[in-house]
Amino acid sequence: MLSRAHARKNLKEDLMSVGVSVLIAWFLISSGALSDFLASTDTGMVFESFVVGIFFTSAFTLAPAVIFLAELSQNISPWTVALFGALGAMCGDLILFLFIRDRLADDIKALFPKRAVRHFLNSFHLGFWKWLAPLLGALIIASPLPDEFGLSLLGLSRTRLAVLLPVAFVMNFLGILLVAGVASVL
Repeated sequence: MLSRAHARKNLKEDLMSVGVSVLIAWFLISSGALSDFLASTDTGMVFESFVVGIFFTSAFTLAPAVIFLAELSQNISPWTVALFGALGAMCGDLILFLFIRDRLADDIKALFPKRAVRHFLNSFHLGFWKWLAPLLGALIIASPLPDEFGLSLLGLSRTRLAVLLPVAFVMNFLGILLVAGVASVL
């Protein structure tokens, strides 16, 4: 088990990494650099849907991604935007899930007393939490809310990747379809 000082250092490094990646993502989307790059590569709006879907998963890039997905749905079918956006979002969720499950979970465990951590983690495998935590996690992924909390619930519930990936795809598909459908109607 990690020492508390080492865990704090890791958390600071993780937060810095997330902060830098958020700034880069925000710049790429808000400046139009990502849109200009995709337009210059002639890959089309399908690839744009995939790339923006990756940004649909994070708390820090969710708002620009929703706007961009809504704009894409004005030009191509909301079903196409949802399909390829969900594939991208599934990839983004996989990256977040592996980050949360592996490093971040160990760092958080090191910050609290061992007995409290064991009691907290065991509560996700007993009674109504056994089925409620994964259900809530999946619903959070489907909503236009950031996926990090939903992925945390799935990780604490020891959800396997073979289950996570289809759940993430279906839930992100429904969430993006809702965004694209509303945008195409308005």
